Amino acid sequence: MGRDVSAITVSMEDRRRYREKVQRCLEAFAAMLREDRFAAETPSMGMEIELNLVDDAGLPAMRNAAVLDAIDDDLWSTELAQFNIEVNLPPFPLAAKSLGALEQTVRDALNHADARARRHDARLMLVGILPTLRETDVNEAALSANPRYRLLNEQILAARGEVFHLDIEGEEHLRIFADSISPEAACTSVQYHLQVGPRDFGAYWNAAQMIAGVQAALAANSPFLLGRELWAETRIPLFEQATDTRTRELREQGVRPRVWFGERWITSVLDLFEENSRYYSSLLPVFDEAEPLDQIARGEVPGLAELTLHNGTIYRWNRPVYDIAQGQPHLRVENRVLPAGPTVADTMANGAFYYGLVRALADERPAPWHDMSFPLAAANLRNGARHGITAMVYWPGVGELPVTELVLRWLLPKAAAGLDRWGVDGVVRDRLLGIIEQRCLAGQNGAAWQTRTVRSLGGERPEALRLMVQRYIEHMHTNAPVHTWPIGY
Repeated sequence: MGRDVSAITVSMEDRRRYREKVQRCLEAFAAMLREDRFAAETPSMGMEIELNLVDDAGLPAMRNAAVLDAIDDDLWSTELAQFNIEVNLPPFPLAAKSLGALEQTVRDALNHADARARRHDARLMLVGILPTLRETDVNEAALSANPRYRLLNEQILAARGEVFHLDIEGEEHLRIFADSISPEAACTSVQYHLQVGPRDFGAYWNAAQMIAGVQAALAANSPFLLGRELWAETRIPLFEQATDTRTRELREQGVRPRVWFGERWITSVLDLFEENSRYYSSLLPVFDEAEPLDQIARGEVPGLAELTLHNGTIYRWNRPVYDIAQGQPHLRVENRVLPAGPTVADTMANGAFYYGLVRALADERPAPWHDMSFPLAAANLRNGARHGITAMVYWPGVGELPVTELVLRWLLPKAAAGLDRWGVDGVVRDRLLGIIEQRCLAGQNGAAWQTRTVRSLGGERPEALRLMVQRYIEHMHTNAPVHTWPIGY
């Protein structure tokens, strides 16, 4: 969940001072790592889920302010556009029946919110990209009223100096120009948080990077954008392009994008924050009065406000998070690869697979990523997003193979072993990983169901998409995993 900021005017002096303050925060963070000032390791998990609002016809409902007033719960907040909202679930210990408890918490929260949304003729939809979005729905007027989004839009446009050009070629080809970051609002994701100790952070981040392509392939749920069928997980290229501060010339020079997979395996969380400071200018130079080095000298826990805000404007697919809970600082890996939906059951199965597999890989000796080049991990993400559940991916020791074969033969057993090490209840483990297994055997994830259903409906594309969305929402509310959804009625 992004940090709110007030409307401000940004000067050149603000940017200079902010850069210096980020450096002081980075020095303080490095000192905290050296002096082991972090909370004792208590593995926990959390989730953020972004959702779309639609009307009874399956079209975008620009009503997030009214819907949030009706929900009246601090867990819920705005997202970039008026057809988006977000729920930020409280952390759960990663043990025993906690995955099942988190699943029930998510279902209760979504059912309550959907009932309140209906008072304003809106429904909630868990999906990576709302298939019925039109070009008229993604413009500056669609942005939420929160000043943070307006300021972010202004600063990204100022940094870029020209309109955005979206050019995504998949099954079909989309080329449009946009004069705001509003197309990024089409991307709705689920973010899995994993709290880990500083000494283990590098291993868990590397493991998360290693499996990103597999995750995208298994859970792809974003095949349509503005009426075109593109990638199985179109969120990946859309997010990259819709927030890109680089002109074409800067891209040719090798300037790094703000949506970034990375370029190397790491040894410490400090590597990532140092890269942020080294490669990226500020977008939101908002100051906090506290001086972090002085706070450390007094034995206080620094908030590192500038460092964390700057980190929040660099969109890594696996992002490092520094936070404070109950007065104690901690670190989290925020996994941002996956789309929302299609159901809560699918979302929790994806989470179980992620939490179990990163634990198993982080524990392996020698570290498995040493046998995989970083560019191959990045290529896996592109292949997984482009082709979805039919993707071919690379894995060390076995080479290139279908992602479903890799998961069924090698990765599901590892994920099960990882969940066992977390202490997850065996019944919960088997139920959630069983959904992943059956999805692979059926060859049907959210993207596959959407494209097959639209083709079966035939007729004009906008009407087929609208009817598909209505069916999708019906199935979503049954909580039956997507691999069981029929193509026809």
